[in-house]
Amino acid sequence: MTDIFSKIAKIYNEMGHHHYGEGVSQIEHSVQCARLAVEDGERSDMVVAALLHDIGHLIGEVKLGHGHFHHDHVGADFLSHYFPPGVTEPVRLHASAKRYLCTTEAGYIDSLSEASRHSLDHQGGLMTEDEITSFRAEPFYEQAIRLRRWDDEAKDEKLASTPFNSFSGYVEDVCGA
Repeated sequence: MTDIFSKIAKIYNEMGHHHYGEGVSQIEHSVQCARLAVEDGERSDMVVAALLHDIGHLIGEVKLGHGHFHHDHVGADFLSHYFPPGVTEPVRLHASAKRYLCTTEAGYIDSLSEASRHSLDHQGGLMTEDEITSFRAEPFYEQAIRLRRWDDEAKDEKLASTPFNSFSGYVEDVCGA
């Protein structure tokens, strides 16, 4: 196992048991999200982005019950020391993708969990036309939307958890280790 993956696995093993308004723990949510990316046939960078998209909840200043409202930027900043933009940019943009989808897709906001609807207000709420244009100009906006959809689905309390360490090969692929 690479040093990078060992460091990240340690964070998840120490902090991943927390629940931030959802029925699954952070580690369960992360592996479910990564499994969805694998099932969709995604490249390694997107699998890693899916696995680590909420790491900002585990390393930033956390509000019990809801995590860190700016976890997207906190996580992307942390991950940028180890990973390329194919991982970090979808992570950075996944909360913006929620705002975008709530604004542009009829019924999307109603499909969100209570915790996701609550955090939406703290993440900026619905987007303005200028924000929509800026979001669509981001090079990784489509990847962020795919990540956001897995994020929404990866909250199944009945799904048996895949071990976090089973994704180490994807991290090695991305890091060239």
